[in-house]
Amino acid sequence: MASLSGTSSGSDGSRGGATYSPLEDGLIDQRKRKRMESNRESARRSRMRKQKYIDDLIAESSRIKNDTNKIRTTITVTTQRFVEIEAENCVLKAQVSELQQRLDSLNGILNYMNINANCTPPQCVSGTSGLFELEYMENPWNMMFVNQQPIMASAADMFGY
Repeated sequence: MASLSGTSSGSDGSRGGATYSPLEDGLIDQRKRKRMESNRESARRSRMRKQKYIDDLIAESSRIKNDTNKIRTTITVTTQRFVEIEAENCVLKAQVSELQQRLDSLNGILNYMNINANCTPPQCVSGTSGLFELEYMENPWNMMFVNQQPIMASAADMFGY
């Protein structure tokens, strides 16, 4: 009859129809023990490989998170710098526009002065060349100097109260 542990002691002397001596039974038990030890060692190596794999994954995850944070920081700094440069660009464009208007105004004044310097009194008086014939003076935007001061009025001033 077999024992509860799943191994037979071989005391009945019969295995698979053949008879073994106690020496052969010892060799079989020794082989079983070696196989069990080998299996345990293999399982231990497998657990160690699995643990190393998990540790490597954790390290890679940490490295990727670190890289992600660096990239986010770089994107934030780059975006902030872009906004600053964009604002500076808008200011420079406004300055270019203002300077272009000033240049156009000064060129108009120079043209007027050159025309008046070259005209004789009858031409200037007759209106063939003069202030109102200049392109500069016909453009209402060039007459901005006329309206430099705001007009302040109140109802009390108008009705004498």
